[in-house]
Amino acid sequence: MTATVRAWAELLRISALFTVPGDALAGAAAIGRRPGRGTALAVGASLCLYEAGMALNDWADRDEDAVDRPHRPIPSGRITPAAALTAAGALTAAGLSLAARAGRPALTVAAGLAATVWAYDLHLKHTQAGPAAMATARALDLLLGATATWGTGAEHSVTRTVTAPGPATGLVRAPAPIPVSAGKRRRGPIARLVGRGGRALAEAAGDARPRQGEPSRQAALPLRAAFPAAALLGAHTYAVTAVSRHETQGGSTVAPLSALAAVIALGATAAREQRGSGDATPVPGRGASGGSHRPEPGASAATPASPRILLTALTGAYLRTAAEPLLHATLNPSPPLTQRAVGGGIRAMIPLQAALAARAGAAGTGLAVMGLVPLARTLARKVSPT
Repeated sequence: MTATVRAWAELLRISALFTVPGDALAGAAAIGRRPGRGTALAVGASLCLYEAGMALNDWADRDEDAVDRPHRPIPSGRITPAAALTAAGALTAAGLSLAARAGRPALTVAAGLAATVWAYDLHLKHTQAGPAAMATARALDLLLGATATWGTGAEHSVTRTVTAPGPATGLVRAPAPIPVSAGKRRRGPIARLVGRGGRALAEAAGDARPRQGEPSRQAALPLRAAFPAAALLGAHTYAVTAVSRHETQGGSTVAPLSALAAVIALGATAAREQRGSGDATPVPGRGASGGSHRPEPGASAATPASPRILLTALTGAYLRTAAEPLLHATLNPSPPLTQRAVGGGIRAMIPLQAALAARAGAAGTGLAVMGLVPLARTLARKVSPT
């Protein structure tokens, strides 16, 4: 590649890009939906916001990198600070634009994600809140996939009973879909908890009470179903970020040891099946044609042991990718081994996302996510993900 292209590839850390699509795919699987147009929009938005964060990170750290990593694109003079900042702003705008096409709830989540990314790079990164901010960003990215997939699926509707002439009784009571936007909304329990800023998220979860009194608990199921997966992904991100704070200086055994313990605990949790094979959380109010998740092709023919074998294999891949370099960094916390542990933790997000999808009953999605591993490994040999 040319010098300019390589410089931008290093600035944007393109080898880490393949850890991003799995967030949206895992979010779609968590709510029991097949990937669709909304998922694709979420993936595009996530990629843009992730790269915006990469460009902004190097812009914010340009003075520090001039001392610790003078080979980086900005301190080496291959990319100007103004160009990096402009790219961060343009990519953020592009990400929000894509999210907006998936609906207002998805845009709300994307705006929160963008705000978290900018806050982390500009200030929180150097505070005790840094790992938590990064973990929040990853969790929001998975929730973005869930809200975008749900928001652009089948037509959002609740059921209203109407009467029509019937052949025998003269009247037949039949369900007719009406938009959820019709009528006056009443604040449900989720909106009361998270306040004004969370009303759009509650709306994405279906926290609007149907006119015929459908329980809001069932209506809130889609987004709530994605929270456990988002929490697991966020916890992994927290552990890796805590280690990354020592990657230039090394010397810490506590951070990689704590991260190793967290990875083992997360692997044990992810390995527990969330529900039976081929099962997935249905979206309330959707019929056979409403876009709810159906078992993926071949799922019915699978033996009862197949989902467990797949989940175990994916979890094992996660543990192998993340735990081994963390163990090496614990035994010898030198900067090179610490950086290798951070790189392994970043790459391990792919098998973790795949395991989360398989755990939700979407075996095909999990296998598709794992298909990104060879691409990430190949690019990582040319461009470091850290």
